[in-house]
Amino acid sequence: MAALTLPADAAIARVRAGRRHRVRRRILAMSIMSVLVVVLFGAMLMLGNTIYPLSDVLAVLSGQQVPGASFAVGTLRLPRALTAILAGFAFGVAGSTFQTMLRNPLASPDVIGITSGASAAAVLSLVVLHWSGAATMALALVAGIATAVVIYLAARGGESTGGRLILIGIGVGAMLDAVVAFLLLRAAVWDLAVATRWMTGSLNGSRMEDLPPLLIAVIVLVPLVLLLSRDLRALELGDASATALGVRVDRTRILLVLAAVTLACFATATTGPIAFVAFLAGPIAARIVGPGAPVILPAALTGAVLVLAADLLGQFAFDTKFPVGVITGILGAPYLIYLLIRTSRRGGSS
Repeated sequence: MAALTLPADAAIARVRAGRRHRVRRRILAMSIMSVLVVVLFGAMLMLGNTIYPLSDVLAVLSGQQVPGASFAVGTLRLPRALTAILAGFAFGVAGSTFQTMLRNPLASPDVIGITSGASAAAVLSLVVLHWSGAATMALALVAGIATAVVIYLAARGGESTGGRLILIGIGVGAMLDAVVAFLLLRAAVWDLAVATRWMTGSLNGSRMEDLPPLLIAVIVLVPLVLLLSRDLRALELGDASATALGVRVDRTRILLVLAAVTLACFATATTGPIAFVAFLAGPIAARIVGPGAPVILPAALTGAVLVLAADLLGQFAFDTKFPVGVITGILGAPYLIYLLIRTSRRGGSS
């Protein structure tokens, strides 16, 4: 009897040790990423045409008036840095939610056409309707959600909904990109510059008054996704297994899709389609925290790090200043090509 008990006890001990190791690794990884977000946030506030010391930045943040710094930090840099964090959070959560739910790293809002819907509506608003500000954001949000609904309804049904959704989304995105190209060709010169800057994904011109919609979306929807994260992980096992575990599959999937789409659309409407942040944040976070660990919150932090770091690189690493979307596009395109090649060789979704 003792001979049978000892191996079982040893196995249980190994399982518990493995679980503790995963928890410690996740906590350490998230702590490091949180510190990195704070460091990059501070760098964005300190660096610019004029470099301000940390003491001046803290004084401005505390509400004191500092000649020069109050305008540069409080009016120009602070909205830009906050927008970068919130957009990174939104894109990271949206991307990792889709990738986990559909069990495919290609299932990201910027790959399957959802942000293309928001982009097409924004370009239409800017170059045809000559709207700006809140009106453009509202139209981009509505169009992005409508695009997601169309893609979801077209792909729904059968046993391979995830694969069809990705393929249909890529096709819809290609059509919408063609619409954008047509609108840009017909645009006046003065509208073309504004639309092109928005299309690349940029933090230029960020204002505090544009932040509340995105902030509210992040505050409301990120906790919702976190509450559903256990059911989301069950969906990775397939609909049948998730149903056997007590998950209400259709309701959970609809809530997750709505939350992820809304986050992606609010972020896109605020900053433009910052390329590949939603696509990269989840896989990077999963590698950092290790297998079997919840990835939603780490992906949010990773998204914020990506946007902050890419914007700093775009501003200061080259002779020419580049929008943040150009830098993230350079980082994400090779990984997308790698995934497509790997998926093609395997003959299916990865």
